[in-house]
Amino acid sequence: MTIDLHQLALATIDRAADELGLDGWVRALLHQPERVVTVQVPYTGDDGRIHVVAGYRVAHSTARGPAKGGTRFHPEVTPEEVMGLATLMSVKTAVMDLPLGGGKGGITIDPKLLSETELESLTRSYARAIASTIGPDIDVPAPDVNTDSRHMDWLADEYARVTGVASPAVVTGKSLAAGGSLGRDTATAAGCRTVLLASARRLGLPTDARVVIQGFGNAGAHLARLLAADGMRIVGISDSTGGIHDPAGLDVAAVARTKAAHGSVTHHDAEVVTNTELLALDAEILVPAALEGAVDTGEAEHVRARLVVEAANGPCTAAADDILAARGVAVVPDVLASAGGVTVSCFEWQQNLAGQRWSAATVADRLDTRMRAALEDVWQVAAARSLPLRTAATVLGVGRMAEALQARSGAETSELAS
Repeated sequence: MTIDLHQLALATIDRAADELGLDGWVRALLHQPERVVTVQVPYTGDDGRIHVVAGYRVAHSTARGPAKGGTRFHPEVTPEEVMGLATLMSVKTAVMDLPLGGGKGGITIDPKLLSETELESLTRSYARAIASTIGPDIDVPAPDVNTDSRHMDWLADEYARVTGVASPAVVTGKSLAAGGSLGRDTATAAGCRTVLLASARRLGLPTDARVVIQGFGNAGAHLARLLAADGMRIVGISDSTGGIHDPAGLDVAAVARTKAAHGSVTHHDAEVVTNTELLALDAEILVPAALEGAVDTGEAEHVRARLVVEAANGPCTAAADDILAARGVAVVPDVLASAGGVTVSCFEWQQNLAGQRWSAATVADRLDTRMRAALEDVWQVAAARSLPLRTAATVLGVGRMAEALQARSGAETSELAS
């Protein structure tokens, strides 16, 4: 069944608005994006022909700062999906207390069918089409599904050509040579590590806790390496082909070498398990770092972990959330656990605006501080209102957006998120 991501995002907003008792006009503003841009994107194919595809850029809210969000190239991109993702980005940046709002962009195309030359033509054409609606003080794109630093470099360069102003801060996720930030590649994993360790301490879990990580892509692999260095035992790892299990703890570096050599972690010398079996392994901590909806009712009933930390976007379904809550499992939601990426993107934007280059140590220290503060804020809201962490995070983010909207309107503000 296809998920209507925009309706899901609006339902998320409504739950928080109900908890906060928001006025109707505030709720109405949060329901509608400030700007939805639909463009035609012509690009030149290797055959010399001009092809045309649809592109989108949505700014959901700039109440707290310029819109911020990735740009995805995927054949199933729709306006509704982009609006939903932009709405959720507004919540995420507010939860992290970043001076940014929420945005998102996309092109409806399968980039795997394009050559490098065609991708560059497509990206530059998209940049020209949206140039008048983005900017360092308006809307700041970033990479997302099927895009990376190459695309952002092209986008920034084309923006400069169109506007006549070289402004690296117009996009984030750029290469270091083009003004990108140190620490960006490992930001999601590093941010997730901070909230995982802090949450584990709060719950009284052992320092050598057993951890299962579903997904061994960029975030999952980096996180496994970091947690192993912290002394935790990574007893389960999976990728799209299956999983592996060793109750004594896996050698993460060796698993990475196996993955690189054979294309799958299942070639490593360990017990092979299915992804479903992986989620039910005996461990204190479970990290879904792969797919949306990976943990549904069936999986949730068999999760043995006391702490679930969502490194992926939307890995636990709403029904799974209810089951985990009823079983006393703490879930640190993706809006917080996976926010390291957008946080370091914010740092990149700030560095570009100031003409600075922060050291890797400075980026890491500031990310750690920001993640700890956001986690503490969420726990406080959860305790004060007797809410699960996911609802508390949404209440915190929506409350901050509502306060900004009220302040800009001249309405009397209140401590909405307390």
